[in-house]
Amino acid sequence: MPHAIFLKKHNTKNMHKNILFPLLLLLACSAGAQTYTQTLKGAVLDKAVKTPLIGATVVLLTTKQPIGTSTDSDGRFRLPSVPVGKHTLRVTYLGYKEVIIPNIALYSGKEAELTIELEEDLITTREVVIRAKTVKQKPLNELSTVSARTFSVDETQRFAAAVNDPGRMASSFAGVAMSNDGSNTIAIRGNAPNGLLWRMEGVDIPNPNHFSAVGTSGGGISILSAQVLSNSDFVTGAFAAEYGNALSGVFDLKLRKGNAEKREFTLQAGLLGLDAAAEGPLRIGKQTGSFLVNYRYSTLSVLGKLGVNLGDAQTDFQDLSFNLWMPAGKLGQFTLFGMGGLSDQKYEGQADSLLWNDNGDKQYSWDFKANTGVVGLTHSLVLGDNTFLRNVVAVSGAGNGARTDEFQKDYSLRRLFDGGYDQVKTTVSSTLTHKFNARHLLRTGAYVNFMDYNFRQNEWDDEAERLVEQLRNTGTSASANAFAQWQYRASERLTLNAGVHALYFSLNNTRSVEPRAAVRYAFNERQSVSVGYGLHSQLQPLGVYFIKNETGMQPNRDLELTRAHHLVLSYDHTLPGNWRLKPELYYQALFDVPVTRDARDAFSMLNVIEGFSGEILTNRGKGRNYGAELTVEKFLTNGFYFLLSTALFQSEYQGSDAVWRSTRFNSNFVNSLVTGKEWNWNRGRKNRTFGINLKLTAMGGLRETPIDLAASIGQGKTVRDENRAFEERMPNYFRLDTGFKIKRNYERLTTTLGLDIQNTTNRENIFGRYYDDKSQTIKYWYQAPLIPVLSYRVEF
Repeated sequence: MPHAIFLKKHNTKNMHKNILFPLLLLLACSAGAQTYTQTLKGAVLDKAVKTPLIGATVVLLTTKQPIGTSTDSDGRFRLPSVPVGKHTLRVTYLGYKEVIIPNIALYSGKEAELTIELEEDLITTREVVIRAKTVKQKPLNELSTVSARTFSVDETQRFAAAVNDPGRMASSFAGVAMSNDGSNTIAIRGNAPNGLLWRMEGVDIPNPNHFSAVGTSGGGISILSAQVLSNSDFVTGAFAAEYGNALSGVFDLKLRKGNAEKREFTLQAGLLGLDAAAEGPLRIGKQTGSFLVNYRYSTLSVLGKLGVNLGDAQTDFQDLSFNLWMPAGKLGQFTLFGMGGLSDQKYEGQADSLLWNDNGDKQYSWDFKANTGVVGLTHSLVLGDNTFLRNVVAVSGAGNGARTDEFQKDYSLRRLFDGGYDQVKTTVSSTLTHKFNARHLLRTGAYVNFMDYNFRQNEWDDEAERLVEQLRNTGTSASANAFAQWQYRASERLTLNAGVHALYFSLNNTRSVEPRAAVRYAFNERQSVSVGYGLHSQLQPLGVYFIKNETGMQPNRDLELTRAHHLVLSYDHTLPGNWRLKPELYYQALFDVPVTRDARDAFSMLNVIEGFSGEILTNRGKGRNYGAELTVEKFLTNGFYFLLSTALFQSEYQGSDAVWRSTRFNSNFVNSLVTGKEWNWNRGRKNRTFGINLKLTAMGGLRETPIDLAASIGQGKTVRDENRAFEERMPNYFRLDTGFKIKRNYERLTTTLGLDIQNTTNRENIFGRYYDDKSQTIKYWYQAPLIPVLSYRVEF
């Protein structure tokens, strides 16, 4: 596929060309050193309603003499002249649970700013000492009980092969599998990738990835730079009531604020391109806010010049992200945020049959573009001591286009595909959170999406021997979501979260009312068990509703929502030494799944990776996913971290023929081991760190429908036996990724030299099979080869 930018049939010989030479450069450093310091600052807030906690005690535990301070009238604190390195912070406030935050990275080139949220203690009649708890394993959203975790920007930068990409980083978590090496598209618990919801600053956004096709949730690489992201949540099942229009998972992304006291800059150059970020104070009248902006330009042709075979297409992308924070005194706070990305890929075939290879690459010409953007304005206001109101208005859009031509034997061109898809969405959202007391919390809200669209899709029909128009529609529609969720803390041990989500789609008046509930019981401070249930639903990819039949009618227009029951049982055990053990069992029952209307066959929307399917559909299909997951994690301690994720699962579906089959994504098992170690040079001064990061992935291959060799020979093209849909699972997938980094602190400047080696052993993982008409045999095509990614970053 054009957007799978790293996935090409390749020759893996002679791939190891001086890969270790850049690593040797990493080790060439001077020996002199001196002690550098930096400022650590931030805000302490009530976790539920975001009110500032005045007078909270903040103590740094990792200096020779503890350094402490108290928060001011805005809940803010500042610790100047802290030695660079990793630090641990303790925050206490009367009537709230004490929190310890470990592994705060402090570098000379950039001040560190934290937003620390404390949970109110149920026992408030007397001063008590609550044992310290780290917050790493808890999601930011306190109403997410099961199958949820927070992830940090540090993880997107540290994990091998993550390349600052949330999607690729998430493939290290239990039950999450990459659908192919050339994309960050992920399949969660056997679900189709388009079941994933992306949110930013509290509103749903379009797929925020370069080279993204319509009807999917991933692409070649994230548009969002790690420079603008803050800690965020990732959820894989039984979502809280505020999340709607999703079946498999949720990325709930938060943007960080820029430095409101001084200007700071980040520059990065590497084999994937150039990256520049700036932040600093923004003065509006008497108020001082901040700005943060990041621009990135890349061309992957640099890797081709180094001998890495990514295909002959010209591939380019660029993006811009920003976040402007504007305090307004008694009127609250405003933020203006946005992101936009442009990406395109072009390839010109050759009018020479001698150059047409086995897979026919040079026999085709194609071009592909994917442009995405969103701009939003938020208003946050604290009402009294216990109420928080947040309103958001956002405008987002996506423009996709694709064209494919094929050279015929007489070298004439035949158009095989021609599509253009433009969508613009205006979202208005309001969320109110009210804390009645330490036991009762209510969050309720609603958001409306006004959609404009312009679709066209034409595809070659072999039987009709012409280009057939499947889709041409311009119009408007709207969807509305509303939710309410309540948290009841019966005791320090028992917590109940319950809520409901409602979804309405104006195009065909479909609607869904979805109950959600979860219970958590803590045996003690280290062990807890949770049960979560939710009914979830999702709209079909918008263009699917307007597919035309032979008479020009649009029978898909009346399609219902796809729905799913989620049930999760979770156990969480925190062990000494910053270790964590978390097994989960889950069951998902999907129903009202679109399948073929006018025939009894194996087609189901649960197997569609991308695009607007041209089938005429009805909601008679089913699906089921069930499995067991285990996470063993050691949070970063003394420079060492460890994350083992393993999942055994089954993913099945029924088409219109009512036969239970494996889905395309039923790989049966997914295992991931991520680990790394950092060492300080000039140990007492901590001016340099050297880090090694590893990731090992072992999973079952994705499934595909067997090729009917006799029929393929007869027709001269790949023909599959649809009666045996997805019976064959590709060979097991194994991949080792490695990363090396050296970080150096200078006075007011930090440099980072990194080398990421993806698929370090250059293993040929099989992605699929095709019929080669020249040899009249079935051949394999493979995933990405070894890819070195060298980068150099300067922060000042």
